[in-house]
Amino acid sequence: MNDSSWGAPTSAGYWGPPDQGAAPAGPAYDELDAQQTRPMPIVPDDPDAGRDAVGREDRDRGAARLSGPPFRDEMPQEPMPTPPPPAASEPSEPQPPPKKRAGRDLRAAIGVGVGLGAVIVAALFVVKAVFVGVIAVAVVVGLWELTSRLQERKGIKAPLVPLAVGGAAMVVAGYVRGAEGAWVATALTGLAVLVWRMTEPPEGYLKDVTAGLFATFYVPFLATFVAMMLTADDGPQRVFAFLLLTVVSDTGAYAIGWRFGKHKLAPRISPGKTREGLFGAVAFGMVAGAVCMPLLIDGGTWWQGLILGLAVAVSATLGDLGESMIKRDLGIKDMGTLLPGHGGIMDRLDSLLPTAPVVWLLFVVFVGAG
Repeated sequence: MNDSSWGAPTSAGYWGPPDQGAAPAGPAYDELDAQQTRPMPIVPDDPDAGRDAVGREDRDRGAARLSGPPFRDEMPQEPMPTPPPPAASEPSEPQPPPKKRAGRDLRAAIGVGVGLGAVIVAALFVVKAVFVGVIAVAVVVGLWELTSRLQERKGIKAPLVPLAVGGAAMVVAGYVRGAEGAWVATALTGLAVLVWRMTEPPEGYLKDVTAGLFATFYVPFLATFVAMMLTADDGPQRVFAFLLLTVVSDTGAYAIGWRFGKHKLAPRISPGKTREGLFGAVAFGMVAGAVCMPLLIDGGTWWQGLILGLAVAVSATLGDLGESMIKRDLGIKDMGTLLPGHGGIMDRLDSLLPTAPVVWLLFVVFVGAG
């Protein structure tokens, strides 16, 4: 660009002192003028266009100095890592079904059962009177468990004192005086329950004495048949056969039912019992009866043992179901907690009590009262 765009210099020229006149044209001045001349920016025709361009550049530079975009949502987000697709499951061998587990502590149950069995057998074959005392103690504890659960769950106050005293007396009377003594003691115990309850307010009298009479029949009366079995000459052998067949029957029901049980026997009463378990109880009981009857009982035969084993299996199962019905009505699992792995005393007497009169009667029919 030449200087014509800015106009020629005058006495007040742009490049010279004010007192100098107009500079003569010539090569020297042209060279000086070329050295002192700088290029000017190109100005667009639209004056506002330049300001807009400069403003945009300033805004761009200011935006670049910021640490990020004006809004957090405009920041570039790294894609969230997507979880890897599940690996294709390799075909594996079918898993075996879970093993069935017993509902109780099996070790504790076996230990307590063996200990009780040793005490009972020792008392049975050493002194008969000692075994009668064992029966009486079991009856008193069983009555205490039963009456306690009735009061806790149903508010029924069956009088325990006449039941305990009368129950022990019934067992002793059955051993000393036989069936006649047992019946008399039972009647007196029932009368004592009726009178004892009269000392309290009349509200609930009927249900309390009804429960007391039921307890009298259910626990001590049935237990007197064990004491009456003991009075025979071979009484210890009869009681031992009675206990052995009941235990074997229960064991067969548990073993077969646990391993093969599929069809419920009485699901509304005892969901754990199965028809296969009942078959196991009958089979084990009959085999044990056929072996024990001629070995333990004087004059006994194997076929009598088969009948005895069958009767024991059926009565023991019915007794177990009967107490299960009581516990289901009360809303409890066990009658007590005295025996680890077993529950209470009543939870062990449930199959023994109803079986005792059945075995006593069959012994009398087969070989006499002794």
